[in-house]
Amino acid sequence: MSTLKTIEVDQFLAHPPAVVWRALTDPALLESWWAPSDIVPEVGRAFTITFPDWGVQRCTVTAVDEPRTLAYTFSEGLLDSTITWTLVPEGAGTRLLLAHAGFDVDTPIGLTGFTGMGHGWPLVVAHLGTVLDAA
Repeated sequence: MSTLKTIEVDQFLAHPPAVVWRALTDPALLESWWAPSDIVPEVGRAFTITFPDWGVQRCTVTAVDEPRTLAYTFSEGLLDSTITWTLVPEGAGTRLLLAHAGFDVDTPIGLTGFTGMGHGWPLVVAHLGTVLDAA
């Protein structure tokens, strides 16, 4: 039986949900804080995210509730995980919740992904806040 793990990040951003949503769904903005992508926020839409060190990762949008929830598969055929972004209005800003789920830590690739991304996601989400603050 596989042991599946989830990475969770909770970050307050001093920007309204519409601004954060755009940063998650506009390919040019997504590239400015994470990686190049051809994302289109439509359920069933396949897209890619390209990383210099890890190559092209195939994804498929699984849920869209603008500007509250965006979910997609990540690294199809390799990690087979799911990323869910939840945006919660909080005062004049947004509480951004990330859940990256489905890491099979009983496999070498799953354990490596869970460990590496467990350290990396908080930095990536913090960088998103920095990029938004500078805009």
